[in-house]
Amino acid sequence: MLRIVSLNAWGGRCWPALDRWLAVERPDVVCLQEVTRAPLRAPPWLSYRDAYRQLDQRSDLFADVSKALPSHQPWFAAAARGPLTDTNGRDWKSEHGIACWVAPHLAVTERIQGFVHGRFRRDGWGEEPVPRTMQVMRIEEPLSGQSLVVGHFHGLRDPEGKGDTPARARQAKRALALVEGLAGQGEGVVLGGDFNVLPGSETFDILGEGGLRDLVTAHGIEDTRTELYQKPVRFADYMLVNAAVDVQGFTAPAEPLLSDHRPLILEVGLGE
Repeated sequence: MLRIVSLNAWGGRCWPALDRWLAVERPDVVCLQEVTRAPLRAPPWLSYRDAYRQLDQRSDLFADVSKALPSHQPWFAAAARGPLTDTNGRDWKSEHGIACWVAPHLAVTERIQGFVHGRFRRDGWGEEPVPRTMQVMRIEEPLSGQSLVVGHFHGLRDPEGKGDTPARARQAKRALALVEGLAGQGEGVVLGGDFNVLPGSETFDILGEGGLRDLVTAHGIEDTRTELYQKPVRFADYMLVNAAVDVQGFTAPAEPLLSDHRPLILEVGLGE
């Protein structure tokens, strides 16, 4: 059985808890959104500031998780590069994006990386919506020869809310094209992430054209956020599969507090 986790890691704001959780759970595939990477060595904690919020961040969450899962195969995808600030007011360059880690016993045989919104922003965070990137990979269980395509992305944030927009429709079409660019006929596909949309969104109609169905709503889950998130809209994160995926379990636990998002944990029959 393969365990796949998708989580918006919130820049590692709850890092000690996430560190402990990863050490115990050790999922086979970890897909994180809102991941920081430090191009140069920096203090462990920095601060992110924009017009909407100020957040404590790990300066290099990618390195932190890689250290917590030292044998897993790491892969980072940068969406933007800008400044994070230390307690003395000094700015440090940081990259923001998504990342995944795959257990060493699994073979990662193909990878695709691309943007679902915008292009790499190298000169600061800038105005919303910031660029959004995506990772897709084929994972093979060598003993059985069975394979699975796993993808994830962080949907664009719109200060106006989580409703349907032309940009979100284009994003969904791009995500589906990236998945279909790698998935073979009859191959299992898993697509997760913080989509930043509501149930019933046009996004799911578009992804449904590729045979993908959402597990969050199908399992009656009505909250993908934790108590650290104070706003009333409780949906953001989703996990979709096609009919070729042998789903053996799916949960979105509220505890422990790893972020202001809950982890989505999928158990898939593979290699049995």
